[in-house]
Amino acid sequence: MSNNNIDNLIVIGDRVLIEPSLATKKTKGGLLLPAGYQEKEEVQTGYILKCGPGYPLPSSNDGEEWNPADREPRYLPLQVKPGDMAIYMAKNAVEIKYDSKKYFIVPQGAILMVEREEF
Repeated sequence: MSNNNIDNLIVIGDRVLIEPSLATKKTKGGLLLPAGYQEKEEVQTGYILKCGPGYPLPSSNDGEEWNPADREPRYLPLQVKPGDMAIYMAKNAVEIKYDSKKYFIVPQGAILMVEREEF
């Protein structure tokens, strides 16, 4: 996982920034991927570099509209984390190029599974 200047990028909402992994049939942890998955490009893998804040929650206005604390956005956090290896549906991914490197922006709902190394 490289970092170029992705620190300048802010991921919005329930989306994640993924660096696609090289074609492989087995993950680092030993998970076997379906035969032909790379050719069909329906399912792809990559490492999550950045995550958005999550799903926005409604604010609670208890009659104190003047209170700026009530205007702070609240979010339900995502399940995925930076560093996770994600298996995701390619049809829901948006490909971008940043610093001449290819990345994907994927909504959490398009991620089928992650492999996480707990330290």
